[in-house]
Amino acid sequence: MWVTNLKIVGIVLGTLALYTLIANKIPQVQSEVPQTLTLGANVTPEQLVAAGEKVFNGIGGCTTCHGLGTRAPNLLTDEKGTGPIGARCGKREAGKNCKQYLYESLDQPTAYIVAGYQPIMPVMTKQLSPQQIWAVIAFLESQGGTVDVTASDIPATSTTSTTSTTSTGSGGGAGGATFAGGSTDPKAVIQAAGCLACHKLDGQGQTIAPDLTHVGSRRDAESIRKKILDPMSSIAKGYEKLAGIMPKTFGTMMNASQLEALTQFLAAHK
Repeated sequence: MWVTNLKIVGIVLGTLALYTLIANKIPQVQSEVPQTLTLGANVTPEQLVAAGEKVFNGIGGCTTCHGLGTRAPNLLTDEKGTGPIGARCGKREAGKNCKQYLYESLDQPTAYIVAGYQPIMPVMTKQLSPQQIWAVIAFLESQGGTVDVTASDIPATSTTSTTSTTSTGSGGGAGGATFAGGSTDPKAVIQAAGCLACHKLDGQGQTIAPDLTHVGSRRDAESIRKKILDPMSSIAKGYEKLAGIMPKTFGTMMNASQLEALTQFLAAHK
């Protein structure tokens, strides 16, 4: 009997050790502590601008394209003699003031394409909360213009809620509930993340970053997952100059199911 009991104990300990090893293999990414902003009726332009700046430079991933002035218009400094975005946003489209134009750019980015650039921007209203969207608009208006965003612009259901300007987590992001509408369809996740703005996949997208069509022949699932969570974990040969451009926020934007669906989808591309 004692021999049987020892075998059972051995099997249990072996199983626990195996699962512990697997758990430790999953990459963990340290994120910033969330900084919350309560957008109530008395929110000030200064509060909106400060929150918008953090979203723009952080979870929004805006600097991935807009910080270079090559893939998308430079928003913070002069753009071909027209000044920063706050100085030119009200002159882009006839009949639209700055605030209207900026919201359209975030909600319907293909409605107006700036000459010389490609329609590669994802729909940001599917990735960010209304509070974050309007905070970003206030921040952009402050770049050479006048901030006229107020609490009345934010949907009434959100004016008393609290939202994070950054997200936490690793591979199980809080944003997954709204990111890509919560879908685990890898193609929907790719579209929401804007991957094709830099990568080519199955004949679609750009060739700024490595082609993902056969990424599964170069990387296994673990390597792909780690690259999504921590873009600096490895740099593809020949793309060293682009190191640091890929957003570090995908792990916080997707939930665990979305991350795994995307990982396995790409790993299957041999």
